Amino acid sequence: MTRTRNSRTPKKRPTGRSRAWLGWALKLSLVGLVVLAGFAVYLDAVVQEKFSGKRWTIPAKVYARPLELFVGQKLSRNDFLTELDALGYRREAAANGPGAASVNGNTVDLNTRGFQFYEGMEPAQFVRVRFSGDYVAGLSGANGGKLDVVRLEPLMIGGIYPKNLEDRILIKIDQVPPYLLETLVAVEDRDFYSHHGVSPKSIARALWVNTSAGAMRQGGSTLTQQLVKNFFLSNERSLSRKLNEAMMAMLLELHYDKREILEAYLNEVFVGQDGQRAVHGFGLASQFFFSQPLQELKLHQIALLVGMVKGPSYYNPRRYPERALTRRNLVLDLLAEQGVVSQDMAEAAKKMPLGVTKRGSLADSSFPAFLDLVKRQLRQDYRDEDLTEEGLRIFTSFDPILQMKAETAMSETFKRLAGRKGADEVESAMVVTNPETGEVQALIGSRQAGFAGFNRAIDAVRPIGSLVKPAVYLTALEQPSKYTLTSWVQDEPFSVKGADGQVWRPQNYDRRPHGTIYLYQGLANSYNLSTAKIGLEVGVPNVIKTIGRLGVKVDWPAFPSMLLGAGGMSPMQVATMYQTIANGGFNTPMRGIRSVLTAEGEPLKRYPFQIQQTFDPGAIYLVQNGMQRVMREGTGRSVYNVLPRSLTLAGKTGTSNDSRDSWFSGFSQDLLAVVWLGRDDNGKTPFTGATGALQVWTSFMKKADPLPLDMPQPDNVVQAWIDPYSGQGSDGSCPGAVQMPYIRGSEPPAGAACGGPQDPVESVMDWVKGWMN
Repeated sequence: MTRTRNSRTPKKRPTGRSRAWLGWALKLSLVGLVVLAGFAVYLDAVVQEKFSGKRWTIPAKVYARPLELFVGQKLSRNDFLTELDALGYRREAAANGPGAASVNGNTVDLNTRGFQFYEGMEPAQFVRVRFSGDYVAGLSGANGGKLDVVRLEPLMIGGIYPKNLEDRILIKIDQVPPYLLETLVAVEDRDFYSHHGVSPKSIARALWVNTSAGAMRQGGSTLTQQLVKNFFLSNERSLSRKLNEAMMAMLLELHYDKREILEAYLNEVFVGQDGQRAVHGFGLASQFFFSQPLQELKLHQIALLVGMVKGPSYYNPRRYPERALTRRNLVLDLLAEQGVVSQDMAEAAKKMPLGVTKRGSLADSSFPAFLDLVKRQLRQDYRDEDLTEEGLRIFTSFDPILQMKAETAMSETFKRLAGRKGADEVESAMVVTNPETGEVQALIGSRQAGFAGFNRAIDAVRPIGSLVKPAVYLTALEQPSKYTLTSWVQDEPFSVKGADGQVWRPQNYDRRPHGTIYLYQGLANSYNLSTAKIGLEVGVPNVIKTIGRLGVKVDWPAFPSMLLGAGGMSPMQVATMYQTIANGGFNTPMRGIRSVLTAEGEPLKRYPFQIQQTFDPGAIYLVQNGMQRVMREGTGRSVYNVLPRSLTLAGKTGTSNDSRDSWFSGFSQDLLAVVWLGRDDNGKTPFTGATGALQVWTSFMKKADPLPLDMPQPDNVVQAWIDPYSGQGSDGSCPGAVQMPYIRGSEPPAGAACGGPQDPVESVMDWVKGWMN
């Protein structure tokens, strides 16, 4: 039987070359899968290592002193409201909820926020504060019961930032206000809870919207992808970066739940720029734009912050308020459209203003001079990485109200003196301290208070002029057997020949000698001739030792010119020296830090108050008396053209040669302030100590309204009646007799009584007439 041949064409078998290509393709695919798997394992390790460990380096945060309230405290209602405004308290009809305050005449109701202090947690509570004049007259709680002390949370005044200049305030997801999570998901990733890191649906929707619009209107990245890009990757626009982003997003979702991813996003997202400092996270953004904690934000504020995520610079509400308002309202419409809020709520929120503060309240340039001081003191105990990475909380003595008054006094005085030739080239510095504790309360390092450059308060070492004179007189008055306030001294020309053959001839500022005067008059009127003569008698080396005991170690040569202030000091050193005089001879090292806590609120280090008695209180008391006479009858007397004469003050003017430096240092019972004016190039200024620095000091004291100086009379000091013309002992009944303090045993013998008691007003008038004649 013959077979019939099949008419179909037989299948073509693969050639050897085709089989080879298929083999290579299969092998390459397997290799690719292995490489991809290996790369995925690598990315997985990167994701877990960084995300499970310490996610962020947190800068140290620096806080001002907390405002403590108690009945009898000297605090005006206006200053209190200024502090509340700085802390971001909301003014409402009724103080409902933390961070709210209401004002009714002299009564202020507020709900404090609570705060973790070194000593423990201060709870949030309702407080009613009643004012009478410039004092706190009443303090009560929610049930009307009296409160002994209430401590407000401190103002955060800056931070110590790492090299990348990133800053954030970490928040927990259970601390966020209502609508924040819902708004974020609605605007940035509505499928967040259903996708696994990458959303094909979102990509398709974005592709459709962008194609229809003919422009880039919507992105397809999920919140997880955005977090991966910001947290792990760069902003590079490339396919490889996008593929890495997608893979890492899926790996992140594989290991961590949605709440943890959302919490990381809330803390990582970039929301703005403060100069060189990058503002990350909603916690810091809330403070930066609204001066409020995140928990207190309302719907319209949340909508603005979430809307800014799309373009923090483009929608910056301070630079482009109209653009930001449009974006915020678009977000509110979207929330209503998706049913997150009702239409009525959205419309009500759209009627609200943006409500951002004029400047970032946490700007590290707000108080650069004081922050510089804090950093220098911290670096004595901590490494730089501790300060820039561990989130330490630094509590200081900084008083924002006094700082504001100091800055205002400086700027207003310069405006008033602007007409003087050369005034525009004059720089300035100012130090304000508490005389009893040595705590620095305000610091100005430049005429432009917010300038973060050369800190003149700490680093400008300039000749101090007559500010040295209290040290000269203190050296003398420590020898009561030889010197008293009423010792006769000669204010006459003289010369001294030095070892190098140079002849030193001091002169008074007015170029005139004043003959025989009382010792205290040389200090009060800042006479150079009598001061130099006393200084040479007690010895220049001894005066320099006195300066060291006052708290300032100086490396000055023992030249006679040092007695009239040729030696240099910084304003901070001058404040240290005068601090000891103001504190009755007790030296208290200057400090700006009170305590340090860890990021978790655990106490780390305290900077306790230190004190050492370095002088006999009697000699200091006499010097203070002489410095009070500077203000009453000497070079500082113009202060009482502005301040009430009932306000007892002590101080000293200082002017260096050719008026190159204008100084004033003085104190009340509760405030000490040092002011310096001068040029950085050491050129001449149009100011003396009295016409320049004293004017700033007076303006500040008027605003600060300090307590009058009231140093207790030491046990070794007695008051004696003397005749103001002869300096001999007198009696209180004698015409013109005045009382002067003496260290016991150095007072003149009492004089005989002069008959019946004289009218005290007539006695004072006779004494004044005597001086005028």
